[in-house]
Amino acid sequence: MQQLILEDFNLGAAERRLCTTALERAGNIVGAAQLLGITRHAMKRRIIKLGIDWPRRVTAPVVSAS
Repeated sequence: MQQLILEDFNLGAAERRLCTTALERAGNIVGAAQLLGITRHAMKRRIIKLGIDWPRRVTAPVVSAS
């Protein structure tokens, strides 16, 4: 497993970096939570708390056939 090197001892920055790295590697919230050993709900709370811009799946608008 690749090591993550932190530039300083700022816990907030370290938590943000760990979460963003896990999201990038896993590609989704569930996978990132598993990498970090936390629940999906805890991962979602951290995304909101840290203001991480994580793309949500956008569905195409439904066009009614009239």
